[in-house]
Amino acid sequence: MEVMARAKYVRRTPRKARLVADQVRGLRVSDALAQLEFSPKHAARDVAKAIKSAAANAEHNHNLERDELWLKQILIDEGPTIKRIRPVSRGMAHQYFHRTCHITAIVEDRPEVAPARPPRRRQTARPAAPPQEDVGAPPPALRATSPGKRGRKATPVAAPADEVEEANTNLEETDTEGDE
Repeated sequence: MEVMARAKYVRRTPRKARLVADQVRGLRVSDALAQLEFSPKHAARDVAKAIKSAAANAEHNHNLERDELWLKQILIDEGPTIKRIRPVSRGMAHQYFHRTCHITAIVEDRPEVAPARPPRRRQTARPAAPPQEDVGAPPPALRATSPGKRGRKATPVAAPADEVEEANTNLEETDTEGDE
């Protein structure tokens, strides 16, 4: 059930009051009041007053629990502007304005419901994939250097000793064949 309270002709700029109202919109009433209590903005006091009034209306008129109330909507509308004149030098006058606003707080009751647990998924054991070798890559002994970063010199890659010996013997065999 929705319950409303309205604070009219509040001597606060609507623009500044909206900054405060945006911080607490959609919160639980108790959380909103706690947040407004420690807010450094002057409009927080006026917004909190409207929220407290709506919560009191819900409690007293509709027998709702204060712990189950949520701030459904909070509206800050522009009220009438009070125009004043300040005399200045040379017989002139400057006009200044005192802006007002109307604060409307709407609360609703939402009984606390235990959160539904998502259904559990079966955890199946997946076999680990065998390691795949790169077919197109040359053996480590033939890779002499690895590519460097940003044009730096390439750094040598350490190869196992037995692969280096194999590569050296293969080179010696090819050298001797060409000399004959």
